[in-house]
Amino acid sequence: MTFAVIRTGGKQYRVTPNAVLAVEKLEAEPGATVTFHEVLALGGEAGLQLGAPTVPGATVTATVLEQKKGEKVLILKKRRRQNSRRKRGHRQQLTVLRISAIAA
Repeated sequence: MTFAVIRTGGKQYRVTPNAVLAVEKLEAEPGATVTFHEVLALGGEAGLQLGAPTVPGATVTATVLEQKKGEKVLILKKRRRQNSRRKRGHRQQLTVLRISAIAA
């Protein structure tokens, strides 16, 4: 089974062909193709190939399925005995991708 570890949005993701994953928002329309050049590791039948810091010449191609918002995260701050409370919410912007190819 072929897999790759890519870095985008300050996070690392382990991806396989035809996998669907949600990453931090990318500026791309649904249906567009996105290429990731920051491939940190490649794995397959030949073994594991680690980059230092990236694998030279390796790319991961993905298709944008949709732009959406993530689940709501509530931030609640309370100061005891002060009758002071603050409630805020946040929904992260996400891009849903389908990995189409991993090239070494």
